[in-house]
Amino acid sequence: MENMQEFYYMAECTLDLASSSSALSANLRISPTRLSPLRRSLALTSPSVAGKPLFCSHPHQRNSVLSTNFSRSQFRTKSSMAETVSGESKAEVKVYDSDEELAVALAKYTADLSEKFCKERDVFTVVVSGGSLIKSLRKLVEPPYIDSIDWSKWHVFWVDERVVPKDHPDSNYLLAYDGFLSKIPIPAGNVHAINDALSAEAAADDYETCLRHLVKSKILDISEESGFPKFDVMLLGMGPDGHVASLFPGHPLVHEKAKWVTFIKDSPKPPPNRITFTFPVINSSANIALAIVGAGKADVVHKSLGDDKSSDLLPVQMVSPEGELVWFLDKDAASKL
Repeated sequence: MENMQEFYYMAECTLDLASSSSALSANLRISPTRLSPLRRSLALTSPSVAGKPLFCSHPHQRNSVLSTNFSRSQFRTKSSMAETVSGESKAEVKVYDSDEELAVALAKYTADLSEKFCKERDVFTVVVSGGSLIKSLRKLVEPPYIDSIDWSKWHVFWVDERVVPKDHPDSNYLLAYDGFLSKIPIPAGNVHAINDALSAEAAADDYETCLRHLVKSKILDISEESGFPKFDVMLLGMGPDGHVASLFPGHPLVHEKAKWVTFIKDSPKPPPNRITFTFPVINSSANIALAIVGAGKADVVHKSLGDDKSSDLLPVQMVSPEGELVWFLDKDAASKL
């Protein structure tokens, strides 16, 4: 990666730790959604933005808390419309006839939040994952959003990253850059990728310190409830085993209570070396969207949202933000509900 620059900041923070829990429950409500799919193909470009630094590097301190509580709800699917499952909690489940309709809805959801937070805070902090999530964001780089969103106010982060060079095929940064970031006029300094020159442990420490600096500079909020960084929105996918970020079923990291960002060297899905946000940070979010497509994930969606009474929670069932949670499903992913 050319033109790398390292920034050193001293993070002097003492954060009171407070645990929080959110119980998700939902009652069925069906509301039709009319969608007009848009399509435009755009050329891919190389993995660099104006040759500017795309990572933070500085000293560190870390603290965090984990709290989860998830209750399930039953709902049915119906063709030719989007369904919304909502109730007293802040959780919704929306089902769309196709991946295309889901992408249109996810773009509007994200654009609406961008407008809201840019007006309220003059900044919009967005966390993305890898995998199919980036494909689901494709409508954001088409009209009307490509021209109407104030991209200069966006700050983009990764909920997890593989510790590989940024031009490596396994890089979540490269996936996001080719599919999304290279097509929008976002300032290069607002793209917060990991320092891929470091080891997994050092990269996790470094990324957390980057977050702490952004808290001090008022780019990131701190949750009054939990004491962790509060991102405006996290746009997440889910693996077929129910993992989110790089938090895998049965792995000790799902119970991490003392860090904002941590590392994993034995990922059950290659590559083995990764960094990841912990559940305390994920669940401090103001908004989380889970975009899940494909029949291969239907069993996990059913376990998570259906009538399965198992007490052995999957990581995706531990996603329980302070703010609003919306599940965006295509009909294939929702086919067993």
